[in-house]
Amino acid sequence: MRISRSEQKRRMKQVQELVSELASLPPQVINQAPCPSEIQQHLIEIGALRGSERQRSVRYVTKLVLREQALQDLYTFISAYRGTALEEKRQFHALEFYRDTLIDEAIEQMRICQAEHSEWQEDWTSATLKEIQTHLPAIDIRALSRLAYLFARTRNPRHSREIFRSLRAAQDHQQRAEKRGEKEPAGGNQHNHALGPGA
Repeated sequence: MRISRSEQKRRMKQVQELVSELASLPPQVINQAPCPSEIQQHLIEIGALRGSERQRSVRYVTKLVLREQALQDLYTFISAYRGTALEEKRQFHALEFYRDTLIDEAIEQMRICQAEHSEWQEDWTSATLKEIQTHLPAIDIRALSRLAYLFARTRNPRHSREIFRSLRAAQDHQQRAEKRGEKEPAGGNQHNHALGPGA
């Protein structure tokens, strides 16, 4: 799944917000953060900075975090001290990205089929759907494929909203399963056959 430059910038900004929140914690709490001691020390130093110097340091530590650190661990850690707002915002944007990327791919596939005078089917093959399935195994692939197909055909925003609701439902289902300590079965089970080679 290709990530646009604007999407990369948006994700970078999200991690900068995470770093800034971590740096606002007391030093004794930062020392418990699930990250290397080097990053912990940088976070403590940022806490004493202000203005442009702080912004530069946040950008630097953001690069370190992106290169060396599992973000989910840090989001879980900060949620215990600052609430879940940052993690919820990250998850919301991730679902928006999946929805928009899937819709863009569907529209492009429809245009290709039109140019080649070939028939485009509801169960079209999608690289984006495969990627979504790796992150949200409970997703109904067949339903999502059909919704993206319908949106590309009609541009009806209702189908876009239904895609987002399906993604959110699969995410909620996965989070509940993780809280129960269960491992989610792969790929919406009976819907695996709706996927083919990447488009």
